[in-house]
Amino acid sequence: MLTSIITVCFNSEKTIKRTMDSVLSQTVAPYEYIIIDGKSTDGTLNIIEEYRPLFSAKGIKLVLTSEKDDGIYDAMNKGIDRAEGDIVGIINSDDYYEPEAVEVMEDTFKKTGCDLAFADIRMHMTNGVTFIKKAKVRKYTTSRDWNHPTQFVSSEIYKKYRFKCRDISDDMDLYFRIKKAGYKIVAVNRVLANFTMGGVSNRIPLSEVKERIMRRYRIYRENGYSRLYIFECVAFEIIKYVMT
Repeated sequence: MLTSIITVCFNSEKTIKRTMDSVLSQTVAPYEYIIIDGKSTDGTLNIIEEYRPLFSAKGIKLVLTSEKDDGIYDAMNKGIDRAEGDIVGIINSDDYYEPEAVEVMEDTFKKTGCDLAFADIRMHMTNGVTFIKKAKVRKYTTSRDWNHPTQFVSSEIYKKYRFKCRDISDDMDLYFRIKKAGYKIVAVNRVLANFTMGGVSNRIPLSEVKERIMRRYRIYRENGYSRLYIFECVAFEIIKYVMT
C-alpha cells in the first residue's frame, strides 16, 4: 500500500518545518509528500527546498508546486489530482502528525477494507492548554466526532469526490457526502495528529459567527439531517469562538 501526504501552505515559514519534520519522522515512510504552495512571498519555499535532500534520503518523493490558487480547498484538490498513492492524507502547515500516523492508517485500511478512516486528535489552544478530541462514527453524525487532519481517504473515493470550494467548511461537507453515499468509514481511537487552534478555520470575528453557523447548518441540511441540527451548529461555533 502506498500513501500520499498532502500539505497546502502559504507564507508558512514559521510552522512548516514542524509539519515536514512530522512527515519525515513517520515509522512507516509515505510514498510521496506533495506540497501545494500558494505562491509564498516569505521563506517558505527556501525551507522546503532545504528539506529536499532529507526526503530523498528517506526514499520519500517530494513534489512541490507553487502557484496562485483559489483558496485552501482548491489547493487541496490540486494535491489530490497529483497524488499517486492508494490512500491520501492531508495535513496543513499549522498542524503535524504523530510518528505512527501513516503506519496505523495503512494497517487500518488493510485490516478493515475501509474507504475512509480518521482518528483522535490533540487540540492545542493558544494559551498552551491541550485536550483530546475523540473520533467516533455513529448514525447521527456531528462534526464534533470527526477530525479532518487525521483523515485518510482511498484514492478511489477521491476519484469521485472533490472539495466544492465554497467556504471554510468544505472539508466537513466532503466527509458528510462520502458518509451519506454509504462508504465504509472507520474511527481509530488513537491520537494521530495535532491541531493548532488559531489557524484559518478558527480566526473569526464575532460578527461572522452567525454566518458560519448558517454555513454549517446548510451542510447538515444538504446531506439529509434534521432542522434540529441548528442547535448543534450554534453550540459548535460559539464554543469555537470562546476557545480561540
